[in-house]
Amino acid sequence: MFILQIFTSSTALDVTQFGAIGDGVTDDSQAFLKAWEVVCSGTGDGQLVVPAGMTFMLQPLNFQGSCKSTPVVVQILGNLVASSKGKWKGDKDQWILFTDIEGLVVEGGGEINGQGSSWWEHKGSRPTALKFKSCNNLRLSGITHVDSPMAHIHINQCNDVSISNLRINAPESSPNTDGIDVAASSNVIIQDCIIATGDDCIAINSGTSNIRISGIDCGPGHGISIGSLGKDGETASVENVCVQNCNFRGTMNGARIKTWPGGSGYARMITFHGITLDNVENPIIIDQHYNNGGSEKTKDDKSSAVEVSKVMYSNFVGTSKSEYGVDFRCSQSVPCTDIFMRDVRIETATSGQGQVAQGQCLNVRGVSTLALPGLECLAISTDMLSSAELPEQTCALPQSVQPNTLPLQDPLWVYGSGGKRLRVYSVVLTSFISLVIFVLG
Repeated sequence: MFILQIFTSSTALDVTQFGAIGDGVTDDSQAFLKAWEVVCSGTGDGQLVVPAGMTFMLQPLNFQGSCKSTPVVVQILGNLVASSKGKWKGDKDQWILFTDIEGLVVEGGGEINGQGSSWWEHKGSRPTALKFKSCNNLRLSGITHVDSPMAHIHINQCNDVSISNLRINAPESSPNTDGIDVAASSNVIIQDCIIATGDDCIAINSGTSNIRISGIDCGPGHGISIGSLGKDGETASVENVCVQNCNFRGTMNGARIKTWPGGSGYARMITFHGITLDNVENPIIIDQHYNNGGSEKTKDDKSSAVEVSKVMYSNFVGTSKSEYGVDFRCSQSVPCTDIFMRDVRIETATSGQGQVAQGQCLNVRGVSTLALPGLECLAISTDMLSSAELPEQTCALPQSVQPNTLPLQDPLWVYGSGGKRLRVYSVVLTSFISLVIFVLG
């Protein structure tokens, strides 16, 4: 019995140990906060389990660092569900917030349901479902995210981030339900996710650099966007972004860069490579007149604009829902420069006869080769390799800034009943074997 008790000693902490009911109706918020406080203090090897087969209703929560344990692992095996708008209590900016945590891992096969349908007709503030702020060396994987009131996932002021194997789903008609938003962060990898929303599948906002996005299946939604940038005359910066090997299915946009008139700053060294398009409204678009300058604080676009430069579109194939496969609308005062297109063929989805889509451009300078539709604003070149500092070089992230995406140490646990993590210590196992040999001998 003593040996059996040692073998089944739980090192990870289960939220039900702190009073969480998991019936989907009872408010389990305080139980989660109590569990987090203990785990963050270093107990349970810094591992917190949300058990499978249960649904936990939560009001807005802030899981605050810093923590004594590194990494801190949160295993979401069950389901988390928000209260409806009418029963919401507390912060309306976000539902679940992780702040100031080094080495945070959030993973598992569970579901996070923001109950967004009760919010979508609301004109005021709506919460983001899951937000990470100042969490360096962050890993997020495996979870399904459903029906956020607003954006599903927001990454802010985080460095060295890996996001993978997520499913994000909201109706096409749901407003502003971005899949993943990234702002003021660097060295971020987002890969192998299926995203269907009512807004951008992924949006890269100001203050970001060294972003790698790959293996994204996007649709419905508004595509993968850089921006919007420069709203209300603000200064914005985005650089060194690579989006590759992604599919867009029935989306409003494919590869999009959007900036507000009157802003300042830059968006540069951006690559979209290996893109498949299926009935996309605007397959390739740069819009420096975003929303027609609809903000009350927007300045005249003739005075300033966010500079867009060194952008590469390569290996695009597929169909456009509209007659235009490429649409570049840039600023008169700050034109788009060093725009490269190579190996692009976009056809109209409705023609059924392989008819090439049209292209239009305003205030753009660059080079194209083997690109259809062709654009009169881009010089034709048969050898683009001679162009200095092609932006597609940004797809090769230097080893010195590779995000820490290595898996944790080999797992020393299995999952038992209720999702509790059970750990077997090798030294105990060795002692047990020695004891058996001694008794039998």
